[in-house]
Amino acid sequence: MELEHNLDPGQDFAPNTKKRMVMMLLGTALLLAFITGFGALKGLLFGQGRMGPSEPPQTVSATEAHLEEWQPSLSAVGTVRAVRGADLAFEVAGAVAKVDVTPGAEVKLGQPLVHLNDTAELAQLAQLQATAALAELNFRRAKEQMAARIISQAEFDAADADLKAKRAAVEALAALAAKKHLIAPFAGRVGLVGPSAGAYLQAGATVLTLQQMDPVYVDFFLPQKELSSVKIGQKVLLGLDAYPSRTFTGKVTAVNSKVDPATRNVEVEATFPNADRALVPGMFANVRMDVGTKQQYLTLPQTAITYNPYGAVVFQAIKSQAQGPSGKTVESLLAQQAFVTTGPSRGDQVAILKGIEPGAKIVTSGGLKLRNGTPLIINNQVLPSNDPKPAPQEQ
Repeated sequence: MELEHNLDPGQDFAPNTKKRMVMMLLGTALLLAFITGFGALKGLLFGQGRMGPSEPPQTVSATEAHLEEWQPSLSAVGTVRAVRGADLAFEVAGAVAKVDVTPGAEVKLGQPLVHLNDTAELAQLAQLQATAALAELNFRRAKEQMAARIISQAEFDAADADLKAKRAAVEALAALAAKKHLIAPFAGRVGLVGPSAGAYLQAGATVLTLQQMDPVYVDFFLPQKELSSVKIGQKVLLGLDAYPSRTFTGKVTAVNSKVDPATRNVEVEATFPNADRALVPGMFANVRMDVGTKQQYLTLPQTAITYNPYGAVVFQAIKSQAQGPSGKTVESLLAQQAFVTTGPSRGDQVAILKGIEPGAKIVTSGGLKLRNGTPLIINNQVLPSNDPKPAPQEQ
C-alpha cells in the first residue's frame, strides 16, 4: 500500500510540470525578442548599405550669367577676286626674244612685258612703207595733173586706190608685228612668268598672269530669306586664316539680279581696299555683315551647355544650409539641374532665352560628372574660353 502511495502522479510530478511550463514560456519570449531585435538590426544595416557613404564634392568652374549686348549678323564663306585679272597670251606663234618683266612685279598700263621675234615682220613692214611712200608721191602728182586737166578722172582714181591699198598693207603688217609684243592691258601685279628667251610659244598659250590688286572683290552667297537685309554700301567684315588677328573692312557693291534656283542663294559682291596687297585673288575668306539693331541676351560659355534627348541643360550652383555635427549651421553649394532654351551663338558664347535668371551661378566645366544634389567646390583657376570673336592660336 505504501508503494502505491509513493507512485501517485498527481502528488509527485505536479510541481515539476509547472516549472517546465514556466521555463518554456520564458524561452519562447526570449526567442521572440531575439528574432525581433535581429530583424530590426538587419533592416538598419541593410538601409545603411543601400544609402552608402555620403557623396564626395566635385570640383568645377563656374561663372555668373549676365546680360551682354549682341549685334545680329550674317555669316558666309567668300572668295577673293581681282577687280581685273587676266591670263595673258600671244595671238600669234613665235619664239621669245626678250622678257621685260620679273615675277611679282607691279606694272603700269601699256608697259611692255614679253616680246616675240619680229625681225621678218619689221623687214616686210619697211618694204611696204617704202611702196606706200611711192604710192603717196604718185597720188600727189596725179592730183596736180588732175587739177591741170592733164589726166583723166579714171587715172586719178587709180592712183588714189593704189595709195589706200599700200597704206592698208602697212597697217596690217604693223598690227601683226605689234601682236608679237605683249603689253600690260591694265596696271597690276604680275604672277609667275612661264617662258624664257628662246622658247617657242604657240598662239593662245598662257605667258603670265596679271591681277589688279587694289581694290579687290569678295564674292559670297546668302540665303534668299536674307535678301531684304542686304543693301548697297553696307559694311562687310572679312577674316582670313592667313591673318587671324586682323579684320578687313569693305562694303557691298553689287547684288546679283537673280537667285540660284538650285541652292536658293543669292550672290553678293563686296569691295575691299588692298593697298598692302594682303588680299590675294583666290583666297578663302570668312565674311560677316551686321544687320538689324543690337539686342541684349543672357550669355554663357558654350561649355556650360549639355545637350541630351530632352533638351539643353545647365547646372546651377545653389547655396544650401545644414546642421553640422557640432550643432552649427554649415553652408555648402549643391548642383541643381535646369533646362534652358538656347538662342543664337557667337564664337565661344551662346545666348540663353529662358530657363535661368541673370545673376545665377552656372557651372561652366565639369558638368558631365554632376547630378542633382552633388556637392560642389568651385575652382576658377582654369576657365573655359568665353570669347565672342575667338582667333586660332598658334603653338
